[in-house]
Amino acid sequence: MRKMLAMILVAIAVVGAAGWSALAGDTKARMEDSKGEMKADFEEAKGGAKALKEEAKGNDTKAEVERAKGNVKGAGERVKGKSKAAKERAK
Repeated sequence: MRKMLAMILVAIAVVGAAGWSALAGDTKARMEDSKGEMKADFEEAKGGAKALKEEAKGNDTKAEVERAKGNVKGAGERVKGKSKAAKERAK
């Protein structure tokens, strides 16, 4: 009887630990995804700020280039964040 009870407790502990690990992986994945979004927004804002500076100088073409560079860097950061999130979910 005691052996059976001990085996049941061990089985519950193993199943609980696996569930806890999955929950931690999902939390880390969400965190990586949010970090990617945050960095993307930052890069886009930085590109926009540089564009405004160039527009103030009268360089409209260079302003568009800076804005586009910010958008491209932002997209890259989003992809990195989603990639890291997918890796964490796969663990």
